[in-house]
Amino acid sequence: MDKKELSFEESCDKLQEIINKIESGSLSLQESISSFEEGQKLVKSCHEQLSQAKGKLTEIKQSLDKLEEV
Repeated sequence: MDKKELSFEESCDKLQEIINKIESGSLSLQESISSFEEGQKLVKSCHEQLSQAKGKLTEIKQSLDKLEEV
């Protein structure tokens, strides 16, 4: 996952794959732990991307509100 930052959608898809693998019960304990850790990183990345998007939307809304005041 260190190669390049995944898009939000790619991260969600990868996270779903990890969940499916873990829930299938086909992974060893070590593979489950590694997958869980990767999933945690993906969740953190998704949260950060959502926070950034929220900030951008807030900025846009404030700009539009200022234009309406004119």
